Amino acid sequence: MTSTCSAHGDNHPPFSPSRRGFLAVALAGAAALTLPQMAFASAATGTGTTKTITGHLEPGAADFVYLPIEVPAGVNKISVAYSYNKPTVTSGLLSNSCDVGIFDEKGTGIGGRGFRGWSGGFRTEFAISAAQATPGYLPGPVSKGTWNVVLGPYQVCEQGLDYTVAVTLDFGPDGTAFRPQYPPQQIAGRGRGWYRGDAHLHTIYSDGHRTPEEVAAGARAARLNFMISTDHNTSASHGVWGPLAGEDLLIITGEEVTTRNGHYLALGVPPGDWIDWRYRARDTHFGQAAQTIHDSGALVVPAHPYCAYVACRWKFGYDQADAVEVWNGPWTADDESAVDTWDAMLVQATQGGGDRRWLPAMGNSDAHSVPQVIGLPHNVVLADQLSREALLDGIRQGRSWIAESADVSLELAASSGTTGAGLGERLAVAADAPVTITVTISGVPNGVVRFITDEGQTQQIILPATGQGTYTWVTTPQLAAYVRAEVRHPKSDGTSGSGNAQGAQLQLGPMAALTNPIFLGRK
Repeated sequence: MTSTCSAHGDNHPPFSPSRRGFLAVALAGAAALTLPQMAFASAATGTGTTKTITGHLEPGAADFVYLPIEVPAGVNKISVAYSYNKPTVTSGLLSNSCDVGIFDEKGTGIGGRGFRGWSGGFRTEFAISAAQATPGYLPGPVSKGTWNVVLGPYQVCEQGLDYTVAVTLDFGPDGTAFRPQYPPQQIAGRGRGWYRGDAHLHTIYSDGHRTPEEVAAGARAARLNFMISTDHNTSASHGVWGPLAGEDLLIITGEEVTTRNGHYLALGVPPGDWIDWRYRARDTHFGQAAQTIHDSGALVVPAHPYCAYVACRWKFGYDQADAVEVWNGPWTADDESAVDTWDAMLVQATQGGGDRRWLPAMGNSDAHSVPQVIGLPHNVVLADQLSREALLDGIRQGRSWIAESADVSLELAASSGTTGAGLGERLAVAADAPVTITVTISGVPNGVVRFITDEGQTQQIILPATGQGTYTWVTTPQLAAYVRAEVRHPKSDGTSGSGNAQGAQLQLGPMAALTNPIFLGRK
């Protein structure tokens, strides 16, 4: 790796550190490199000073590259612009991709207090002052001390990656301090009921193209009762949601934590809290981050676990997870695989008498921009009230199902004599006790209803053209350790598909609704 630095606005000479110096830092810091410090002299009010550094990274050089900036007293704004080359590569290989962010004088320690913003690869420049900041970054004073611009070269082609970073410091008094407006944690007067919400949404504060105003409007248009903001690797949007919430829409703060070995949702983190992402599955940091999230009452939910993009597929396991996102956006083969894996985990949870922990399923839109549809799909959660705490508890307990839109309604219940149970619950009856499973559906014309147990699909029912119907099935706990329901659309050729052909691969249409299980039998 090589690097040079030139300054504009002072007499700081260019420098060209040796490769040996960089390697020493790399070995000491594992997958991180620290560049030579960029120092600025104090200047008069109204002065702007820019310095530029250029360099080259070889493939596999580092996960993160830190550029220390010595910020003197009197700075009221820091601005950063960066660029990197994207050479032509052999078909099928990945070209260069490099993220960017910044930490302030409080340091770069994992999970520390120095975080000031991240925009991934979505922006080529950003600025921070006391009064305002580029979306994705936290407004606040530009205090004296060592700041660090962070590059995240998550794809480096065989030719290497050439980068340029320009840092500008402006001098003068601070403007009026930004005051965050966090959303309320509860909508008063809304008691126990089923509430619809999309828990995976992006804005211009990370890599989305919708403003927060547009996302809130989209959630209302989808007839949702709540939404969770999950911009990538930043809490910067938390402070703008307050004015956009209302009696008709609860807005909960969160984050999509984008690591090198998969993404996960930190749902319901307290407004302003930030969760670090700079680790891999082979490190111990994920467990620490999950503990921090749980200590705050929030949830850890692996997102799109079978996504094929680089660094997206989930590799951390599910021991610290509270739920798993099995349906992400319009139904695809990735979702089919996620549901199959989740169902296999349900079977594992029934071993040894069914007293093992199980993971509820979630579905979210992951909407970034038009034409992605907010609320396709979303979660329908039974909660004691329309509040952050009650909704997170409903999700954690599996008292929920997934719908492609608010046009779809579904109820699933199990009963035996005078005893009944709903989603996420257990019907504790004898192994040979007859159990009646009842499902009521509307909104899926000609849809295919499937009852699924630990044995697989047991019933398949075709809905009429009205899309409505109530159906029952009688089983016992010794036959079915759990029961869940799926509602599918007809296949593209208009047929229902079949799960009954012995030895044949299951052929099904896209999902319209999916429930969490009801467990049967005593533990």
